[in-house]
Amino acid sequence: MLLYGSTDSGHSYKVRFFLLLSGTSHSYQWIDLGTPRSERLAAFVAASKFGEVPVLIDDGIAHCQSNAILMHLAQRTNAFRGHGAEWRSILEWLSWEANRIGFSAPNLRFSSLWEPQPPDVLAYLRKRVLADLQTLDEALSRTEFLLPSGPTIADISCSAYLFWLSQTGFAEADYPHIERWLGLLRALPGWMHPDEAMRPAPLAAGT
Repeated sequence: MLLYGSTDSGHSYKVRFFLLLSGTSHSYQWIDLGTPRSERLAAFVAASKFGEVPVLIDDGIAHCQSNAILMHLAQRTNAFRGHGAEWRSILEWLSWEANRIGFSAPNLRFSSLWEPQPPDVLAYLRKRVLADLQTLDEALSRTEFLLPSGPTIADISCSAYLFWLSQTGFAEADYPHIERWLGLLRALPGWMHPDEAMRPAPLAAGT
């Protein structure tokens, strides 16, 4: 397998996170998102349907969009897919993540670090992040991970950008159930912080 991803891309990190935790053999190719799309690595341009990272090449087939890739990997490897009866809940969490915290947290982080936005836009994004963190914290007050069976791709997806939570102006300590949950994920064998996992220098799987 070959993963195309980039620094600061939590969506790329979701896939790298899965591959590292599951011990799936793969190589990682860093893509410079600051380079115009037409000037990026030709193989990546050909594989990336939407011109975005992540892209996973598996048996010669290009898979795009992070949550779709997680679903493919869970089904292919039988890792982090929960019990059979939990698949519907996993899909619900993946859909929630895409529309909620996977939208609000990265956009607030981007606005805070790289592209300042007008005060009303920042206020809107902070309100969204606040609501999403409250929803997630409340859900985690009832269970160790998002699903009763243990960590799944739902946890991988929903947590990815939260390892950078402090960069949005929010603190893990203000959400005790999220803080506990992120600590459990950090303790899983193979976990790497996204700054390390997505750095430009190619890494051997599992290092």
